[in-house]
Amino acid sequence: MKFRHSLLAKYLLIIMIGLALWPLIIPISILLYNTPGLLSQNNVPENIYAHGDQIARMWNEEAAGLADASSENIHQKLQQLSAKYDKATIFWVDEQGITQLRFPDSAPIPAEWRAGNIIQFMKNSYDGDPFTSVAMIGKEAEQGFMVLQIPRALMVNEFQHMDSRLLYAIFLLIIFLFIFISWMFFMKIRKRLVRLQTAMSTSGDTGIPEPITVKKKDEISRLEHSFNLMIHELTASRKREQEEEELRKQLIANLSHDLRTPLTTIRGHAYSLRKEIVSTKGVESIDLIESKSDYLAQLIENLLSYTLLTTGKYPMRLARVDVLRTIRTAAASWYPVFEKEGFEVDVRLSDTALYWDADELWLTRILDNLFQNIIRHAKDGKYVAIRMENYQSFPAIVVEDKGPGMKSTSGNQGARIGLTIIAMMVKEMKLEWDIVSTENGTAVYLYSPKLNKS
Repeated sequence: MKFRHSLLAKYLLIIMIGLALWPLIIPISILLYNTPGLLSQNNVPENIYAHGDQIARMWNEEAAGLADASSENIHQKLQQLSAKYDKATIFWVDEQGITQLRFPDSAPIPAEWRAGNIIQFMKNSYDGDPFTSVAMIGKEAEQGFMVLQIPRALMVNEFQHMDSRLLYAIFLLIIFLFIFISWMFFMKIRKRLVRLQTAMSTSGDTGIPEPITVKKKDEISRLEHSFNLMIHELTASRKREQEEEELRKQLIANLSHDLRTPLTTIRGHAYSLRKEIVSTKGVESIDLIESKSDYLAQLIENLLSYTLLTTGKYPMRLARVDVLRTIRTAAASWYPVFEKEGFEVDVRLSDTALYWDADELWLTRILDNLFQNIIRHAKDGKYVAIRMENYQSFPAIVVEDKGPGMKSTSGNQGARIGLTIIAMMVKEMKLEWDIVSTENGTAVYLYSPKLNKS
């Protein structure tokens, strides 16, 4: 980035302009003071005695114009000048050193001038008060010399006559102008930073902030470029992630489908072996093959269901469902399994129908996963209860076991994809569920937050 585009260069320019204005205070003040009709001080008449150099130049020019002039002409000219500079002392000394004319007549001017008088007069008048201007008449003072004396008190220029409040006003105006320009400079910086902060904290439809338009070339614009680059990288990363997720889901779906064929073959051969005459150890092996085949089939089914749910392809048909009837049906289908494993089954459900807006197949799948988890993880408790009670002020279905609790670890601990499927299905059907697990067992509460009347 070039220095001239930086914020530092811009602010240094503001400071340099501010410093350059200070020497202009007095000229600007005089300009304003001399502008007609702008300030009240303009009513003061111009002081003709203010500028000594101008008066001296005028006096010498008048003397040069009187070269070879007669005494009457010199008298007449000095009389005119005396009328104009009425507060000044004017006199003329001829070539003989005799004072010929003085204005005013009472001025203490010697009548006759000698060399000593002239030297003493020039010594006293040099840079003294009154201001004195001496001009020779004719070449080499062959006609004498003329003198103009003005009291220093009359030589007040415009700046000295100026009201000091004008200077203070211009001084304060320049300070205010510098502060205002600095304030505007930093307000623009703040506005751009707030705009960038808003863009960072506001997400678009994809969950990623939208890029912003870069209009300038400075430090903040580099930050904006970096932000846009980050957004580009996040968008590309999100796209790659989605593509990988789609590929993974497709792979899981294909694997779930492809594994079913060899699994069916294994089950078929296990069934055929059971008909053959085998030893007791062989029967145990067949039982283990069938058990693991069932577990593998359940895993495949869960993987497929999870893939379909995450892709939104698992069909859901909401209807008014008698939940208790669905639970009784599911419990009846699982009763032989529980009985085979030696479970005590405690079913306590109301005879009155309980209606929810739900998908009956999804409810059955939720119950299947809960029962499957009890078989796998709570087998030691040998107990399963299915009952109905009030929970969070709503009628709830409770599935409870007396296993070691969900915090315990066992050889059957898996990825809990079954619970993940339950959570996704419950959320899609707008139901609620809670898990209360201790070392003495686990209770799952399933309820509808909506009031459903039969």
